[in-house]
Amino acid sequence: MDREIQAFVPEPGRAERLASETSAIAAHWPDPAERPPLYGVQVGIKDIIHVNGLPTRAGSSLPPEALAGPQASVIDRLYAAGAVIAGKTVTAEFAVLAPGPTRNPRNLAHTPGGSSSGSAAAVAAGMIPLAVGTQTVGSMIRPAAYCGVAAFKPTYGRIPVDGVIANAPSFDTLGIFAPDVAGLAPAAAVVCDTWRPAEPPSGLPVLGIPEGPYLECAEPGALEAFAAHTDRLRAAGHRILRVPVMADFERVRAQLFTMNRYEVARTHAEWFEQYGELYRPETARAIGEGHTITDLEYARAQRERVAFRDRLDAAMAPIDLWITPSATGPAPRGLATTGSSVMCLPWSNAGLPSLTVPAGLAGNGLPLGVQCVAARGRDEELMAWGAGIEAALRTTDGGPSRV
Repeated sequence: MDREIQAFVPEPGRAERLASETSAIAAHWPDPAERPPLYGVQVGIKDIIHVNGLPTRAGSSLPPEALAGPQASVIDRLYAAGAVIAGKTVTAEFAVLAPGPTRNPRNLAHTPGGSSSGSAAAVAAGMIPLAVGTQTVGSMIRPAAYCGVAAFKPTYGRIPVDGVIANAPSFDTLGIFAPDVAGLAPAAAVVCDTWRPAEPPSGLPVLGIPEGPYLECAEPGALEAFAAHTDRLRAAGHRILRVPVMADFERVRAQLFTMNRYEVARTHAEWFEQYGELYRPETARAIGEGHTITDLEYARAQRERVAFRDRLDAAMAPIDLWITPSATGPAPRGLATTGSSVMCLPWSNAGLPSLTVPAGLAGNGLPLGVQCVAARGRDEELMAWGAGIEAALRTTDGGPSRV
């Protein structure tokens, strides 16, 4: 199957390694009653995350030894929970823009999204039940929606990012993919700092639709489908408010671009000086753009982000969750790009926890998703509420609906 989808980075001897690791886990936890929560679960790891014994290439042509580093804490947590590392999953080069070879398992002629392309595709294809990715702007929520699976990006900083090759450090966030919310929940408790079991919600969350120029970035077909999704949520008993917000969305987009490109350029300064000719044009262009941004412009953008976060916090006062389309539409045809991240942009900019759940199929048969966004630090509530939203968006027979 992976010969067509190309979700995993090739690894000589993978089958033997997996057999050895599986045997070691079984020997370490022989008593079923004492086995940890992810016992024997195979997990795909985005190839910007260091795993001992597996080279990190970051989707690039740079020598792996130049990119090497100590194993990430998130890998230590997965191993301690009994997981088996299935292998490295394909990423856009350095998790920026240049796509890898991965195809969308729902239709091989379409992008799986990115930059966590392989992680989303491997879960969607049923190769693995769990994968780790990263999101700087839309690198998890978008590919999960394109491939028809669930993904959880926690509050910024909730999972340590040591041992992860940075993109833009003040945005980069680790997260997880699974077929559905039920598959995400036990893994979130393992990888996130100080995860606390959420009390069963006493009622349904109040949902907010962010009305204004941000929402208008979605394609007409996606907005029509989103209207059908909100109708279904109302029918399930949810109160939904339309909240005017982000009238200055273009300014917010420019602020994020300024900070992102500035940080990308500085992350890659030493590598690019030595290996610049090995970078793909899309990544080199992003780095070049970052070098044109001054320290003063970056500092101004930082202040603007703080003000934006404050405004967004205030706008959430009457609601529990924002709901939006997870992407501007279904996965675009072709593999030249990974699609638009704009529907994830404000929430990543604010460092808020986000969850996407499958939401039926577009008219062309490709998946759609609904994105749920909670206030900072309300990750556990988001996960609990997200399960109910996911259930409400299913058809009565549990299969996907076409909208």
